[in-house]
Amino acid sequence: MLVTSARTLLRRRLCSIELIKDYTSRRSISCSSCTRAAANVQEDVAAASCSSSESKIENGPLASHSVRNNILRRRRLGIRRNNESRSTKDTDAVELALDSVVKIFTVASSPNYFLPWQNKSQRETMGSGFVIAGKKILTNAHVVADHTFVLVRKHGSPTKYKAQVEAVGHECDLAILSVETEKFWEGMNSLELGDIPFLQEAVAVVGYPQGGDTISVTKGVVSRVEPTQYVHGATQLMAIQIDAAINPGNSGGPAIMGNKVAGVAFQNLSGAENIGYIIPVPVIKHFIAGVEEKGKYVGFCSLGLSCQPTENVQLRNHFQMRPEMTGVLVSKINPLSDAHKVLKKDDVVLFFDGVPVANDGTVHFRNRERITFDHLVSMKKPNETAVVRVLRDGEEYDFSITLQPLQPLVPVHQFDKLPSYYIFAGLVFVPLIQPYLHEYGEDWYNTSPRKLCEIALREPPKRAGEQFVILSQF
Repeated sequence: MLVTSARTLLRRRLCSIELIKDYTSRRSISCSSCTRAAANVQEDVAAASCSSSESKIENGPLASHSVRNNILRRRRLGIRRNNESRSTKDTDAVELALDSVVKIFTVASSPNYFLPWQNKSQRETMGSGFVIAGKKILTNAHVVADHTFVLVRKHGSPTKYKAQVEAVGHECDLAILSVETEKFWEGMNSLELGDIPFLQEAVAVVGYPQGGDTISVTKGVVSRVEPTQYVHGATQLMAIQIDAAINPGNSGGPAIMGNKVAGVAFQNLSGAENIGYIIPVPVIKHFIAGVEEKGKYVGFCSLGLSCQPTENVQLRNHFQMRPEMTGVLVSKINPLSDAHKVLKKDDVVLFFDGVPVANDGTVHFRNRERITFDHLVSMKKPNETAVVRVLRDGEEYDFSITLQPLQPLVPVHQFDKLPSYYIFAGLVFVPLIQPYLHEYGEDWYNTSPRKLCEIALREPPKRAGEQFVILSQF
């Protein structure tokens, strides 16, 4: 009787619990504890729906110890194979680069611009380069600037081979070398140029940075793609920012993405950690194509315009821009440019080759990315034409403009040649160039004569071949 009563009591309690559960589940859940319970139920359902047949067998009542071990073993093997596959791809890319990347030894001597008839002391510099199609070596221009002679050494070889500088583009900081010795090319592979990587894509920088004599590989990801000031050429061209370490000696080495070249390492950001820059493939191809077609470096084109944004509502209303219009206001035109013949000050540039220009001067680049429309101009070949639509006095006009590389009144740089000078009655006359102002020290902008500095940075030329001559010594 006691056992029967206990069983009856237990059965009644279980029924009560089930009724309470059923009642609770039908009520609207408002308290935090019920919310957590519902979340737990949803997680359990999601986990159950995502579970594979293997997990059902593993957790099922018929699963044995050996079955569970086999399933876990297959999972670990699959993960290991995936990691090995990725590692093999990275290793293959690096191995390919090892048979292409070379170390460059340069002996250089720069002119003394205060005493233009003599050079400064010789200096030795080192950099990197890599083989491209046609038995050529691509490197940075600053690696071979003002060179006296150049030597190259391939990976795993103790021998240095003499190299010749075939072409140099100081604006884009690129140079092409050649080696006549056939023995040098034995076992060497050329690298193929790829495309612009997307943000967060992984790249590996291969080269010979300071801190050692052998080859080095550093890895990072793409952080940013935008026009950047090239330190060597003082020009604004597209560049790719990466977080891989780029140190002196890395210059000229390839940045590998997959099994292709994503860019050429060329500079880092002073005072910052792990911020390096590589020259993207479009700039590289533009440089190489110009050299192959003309036999020499041809430069990057410019419209010759100075523009200002039209984000101010009052400014837009003043120049009769409708609400749907976007563009930039022309504030200055280079007299040597073809645009000077057809465009006027206070024109509003609306489209460049059919691409709408935003009020901040940018154009669509890729998915949710924008870039200044100067990039479209710089990618044009010399003597190519572009159709520019402008707003003038409330009316829209289309003009066809021939693009050319433009030279400033005061050259920004002068490499690989001696400066010109003229001596008369003990007076030394020289054309003003920015390297002359650089002789005043690293803080040349503040220590050089203010008038000369303003002319060098802001004065446009009035006719082709014009020079600004100064009295340097007396």
